[in-house]
Amino acid sequence: MFDIGFLELLIIGVVALLVLGPERLPKAARTAGLWIGKIKRTVSGMQREINAQLEAEELRQKLEEHQKSINSGLDRTRKNVESYIESSGAEADPQKTPQARDDTSPPAQADRQPNAEAASSASAEAAEHEPVTPSTSVSGTPSADDKDATPR
Repeated sequence: MFDIGFLELLIIGVVALLVLGPERLPKAARTAGLWIGKIKRTVSGMQREINAQLEAEELRQKLEEHQKSINSGLDRTRKNVESYIESSGAEADPQKTPQARDDTSPPAQADRQPNAEAASSASAEAAEHEPVTPSTSVSGTPSADDKDATPR
């Protein structure tokens, strides 16, 4: 902050000794040291508070940016789902449009059947897959086909 060298401090000390005298100089030096310490502590406290506020503001801005991106993603997903529902509703029953159907009434039995058929076909596909057999035996010893299971 200030560039005070040894020569400047010596001159200030000599002038203080001449003005205050040898009896009051130690007390004045102690008081000046206490004041300087209080000022330094106050300045460092203010710097900490300012830094904390700046960090909090940066975090708030980042949070708002993330919130906006999440909201835009949710909006896009909602629109995609709504368009998918509208298109699948138009494909399932071409005479009924989603606007003409009463949304407060429960869906008709005909609307439920494609979902039931899809569920049964999905379970049939799952049953067609063969289970995976482990490459090692149950006893823990490697089989002859297992090349990576050499003892180390």
